[in-house]
Formats: sequence, C-alpha cells, structure tokens
Amino acid sequence: MSELRQYARVFGTFFSNALVREMTFRSNFVITLVTRGFWFAVQVLLFDLIYRRVEFINDWSREEYFTFMATGMLVNAIVEAFFMPNCAQFSELIRTGNLDFVLLKPIDTQFLVSFEKMDLAMVTQVLLSGSLLGYSLTQLGRPLGVLQIGMFLLLVAAAVTFFYSLMIALASSSIFLGRNQSLLDFWFYVTVFARYPGSIYSGSPSGELIRFAFSYVLPILLVVTVPARVIGGMVLDPSWLAGFTLLTAFGTLLASRLVFRWSLRYYRSASS
Repeated sequence: MSELRQYARVFGTFFSNALVREMTFRSNFVITLVTRGFWFAVQVLLFDLIYRRVEFINDWSREEYFTFMATGMLVNAIVEAFFMPNCAQFSELIRTGNLDFVLLKPIDTQFLVSFEKMDLAMVTQVLLSGSLLGYSLTQLGRPLGVLQIGMFLLLVAAAVTFFYSLMIALASSSIFLGRNQSLLDFWFYVTVFARYPGSIYSGSPSGELIRFAFSYVLPILLVVTVPARVIGGMVLDPSWLAGFTLLTAFGTLLASRLVFRWSLRYYRSASS
C-alpha cells in the first residue's frame, strides 16, 4: 500500500508540473482549446449532415453513431493527454542519454517514461466527448443499468490500455533504431480504422479482410466498437466480444511490458 501511495504522489507531482507548464503559456493553452473545440464541432456537424440524408449507416442510427463517436473521442483524448507526449519523447531520451537518469531513479522505469509529461488541454476533449455521449444516450432514451455503465467504463479502460500498449511497444523500438518517427506515424495510420464502427467494413472481400484483421489479429476495431455498442444498448454479435476485448487489453499490456523490459536490456547509455 505504501508503494502505491508513492506512485500516486509521483503522478500527482507530474500532474502539477503539467498544470504549471500550461498556465505559464496561457495563450498557447487557449489556442489549443479552441482548435480542439473546432475539430470536435466539425466532426459532429459532418455526420449530422450525413444523417440528414440517410437514416442508418450500416446498422447505426444517428444517435447510436454519435455514441460511437463520443466513445472513440473519449479514448483518444485520454491516450493523447497522458501517453502520447511521453512515447513521442522516448527516442529523444535515448538520443540525448537522458534515459540514464530515468534508469537511476528508484521507481519503475516504464511508469516514469509513460507519465512524466501530460497534455492537459486534451482534458477538454474528454468533457466534449462526455457531453456528446450524454446527448446521444438521452436521445436514444434506452434505460441504463449500473452493470451496463460499469461494463462500459471497464471497456473504455481496456481500450485505453490497448492503445497505450501498442504505443509503448512501438516507442521501445527507439532503443534499436535511434529514431522511430515512422513507426509512431504507423500508429496513427493504423488507428485511423478505429474511427469507424467495425460493421462498416463489411460487404466486400477487402472490407471483410480488414474487418477480420483489425478485429481478431490487431483488435483496433473492437476496443472502440464494443464499448459503444454496450452503452448504446446494441446487440453484440457474437456475445463474447466484451470478454474477448478485456482479455485482449490485458494480453497486450503484458506483451508491451515484456517488450519494454526486453528492449532496455539492449540500451547503451551515453557514457558507454
């Protein structure tokens, strides 16, 4: 328990430092908020215009799709707020030799590498996605149970865990490559598939191939689609997808942990 409190204090210090940095450059912080708000508004307006012409996109109604969109934005905001700045900076720690000082600290290296910097402007994206989720659920008018809400939150945590695991595993390649910007770009290219529900990719051989690969090989589609269907009261087909998503998140976290620790074995400090 004392060790857990120690990690909580360190996380609190990181959060305080991030808040001080944001308040030091208030103009940049405000501009980021405005930019994120504009992007959010454009995304909602685009699909609102589409749904004025059609009643369903595949099996998703307007309110159900907004539920999916809000879930995806929520997951993305959490990942970009807490993990993206650190994973993007990991190669610089290696190049400059500053990873030496991280390794010397009496705390888990992966924890420090993952949480040292935060982009608190993305917290507003969490609020915006939450408001969109609340609006869409209200429009759906379907009753929500405690178990349903709890499962949704657990699945959102699983989605964040999955994307973090994929990101930290790619960042670990910096130890071998020196610079891995192209691999981090690959993360963006692959995760773009998660912006749309998995069922949209059905109907053609190539679409079915994409749907299978990114559902059961690299389950990018499932980690956003499944929680959206759960909170929206939609049927899961097959019914075991929620359990599979949770197991996948745990498996990828364990695998990324092993990859990270294995990569550190090949790190050569700036003094060596």
